[in-house]
Amino acid sequence: MPDREKIKEALESIRPSLQADGGDLELREITEDGVVKVRLTGACAGCPMSQMTLKSGVERMLKKQVPDVKSVESV
Repeated sequence: MPDREKIKEALESIRPSLQADGGDLELREITEDGVVKVRLTGACAGCPMSQMTLKSGVERMLKKQVPDVKSVESV
């Protein structure tokens, strides 16, 4: 299972980019098999580009900083 503290630190480093566009995210769950579940909030919640942001931005950065992460999903 990925290290929760490392994931939280990585998400904190990503948040300013989301907040600059009026959005944010909340960590909801980390599964045993390395799936990080987040909830997009603010402008990100209704944005048609949110899935691309999640996969191309958040997931890519999180995997780079915490290699045990397998994927990021929105809940």
